[in-house]
Amino acid sequence: MSSAGSAEAFQQVSQLWSILDDLSQDDPAAYRQFIEKQMKEGAEFNAPPELDSCLCTEILGPKKRSLYINICSWKRVPAPQDPSRPLPLCAGKLETDTNEGQGWYSVLDVAINPAVLQDSKKDKTEVYMLALSFAQQQHEMSLSQQYTVASWSPKSSPDDVHRRLGFRQWPDTSRQPDTASQNPAALLQQISSLRSEKQHKDPAVQITSRPAEHKKKDLIQVISTTFVQPQKPEYQLEVKTGTRGVAHSMELTVDLPKVCSMSECQLRISKDDVLLEVEDVYYLLLEFPKTVIEDTAHAIFNKKTRRLTLRVDVF
Repeated sequence: MSSAGSAEAFQQVSQLWSILDDLSQDDPAAYRQFIEKQMKEGAEFNAPPELDSCLCTEILGPKKRSLYINICSWKRVPAPQDPSRPLPLCAGKLETDTNEGQGWYSVLDVAINPAVLQDSKKDKTEVYMLALSFAQQQHEMSLSQQYTVASWSPKSSPDDVHRRLGFRQWPDTSRQPDTASQNPAALLQQISSLRSEKQHKDPAVQITSRPAEHKKKDLIQVISTTFVQPQKPEYQLEVKTGTRGVAHSMELTVDLPKVCSMSECQLRISKDDVLLEVEDVYYLLLEFPKTVIEDTAHAIFNKKTRRLTLRVDVF
């Protein structure tokens, strides 16, 4: 982004903060309603995928076995903008296993925006045929075009589906934020954190064309199929004590040589732990040795040293 573009973006953000500052003073009820609506939408975006239905068909080659395709509903998958455009679809890793009674089988998870599944609630034939076409072309396998809608599939617990689709659950933070007592800048930071995972950067997203009446080339267009395993960064966690040796705060320093700005970091803190994530680059989940006061936490990123410092008071 050019310097002029950066200045314009900064000016727009400053104007938004100013508007929210005025709203919080002039109409606290409207301000609270607006903020809670934004945070609810962000939380819904980060909700996990949910199993909608399951198909069972047969892989004819190169190696014959059963194939289970889990059709999942996931708000993280963007809704189609136009019926004539390709349908966004997110697919997980193909997993193969065996059991005594069935022999070898494979499981594939395919996630679609909930609006698409809702529109096809009465007849999901088109969605099912799309999933079969995707599996066949993406994994270069020959599939039987006959399938059954199964009530169950192996290795398809919520944890299994989340793992294959690359979804990571945030640490449990049951305490709701007190939006009334927080300033607009702090709340916007929370909203930004909830929305920080960009749809177009999701490593599991694929784009597939809708089934057509006539056979067309390039039915499936793959954006990316690479799952990148983030690394654990170097860090130091220190408990700060007073003159009497009583702990009063904690300081966490994390070296992030591949990060250029704080905006790349997703930081989530609870009274028991802290989660730091830089998409596809770093992942750090730490338990605090002592219970902390979440509202006192503040973080600073030093661009010269590429080091993030988090300080928080303890009980």
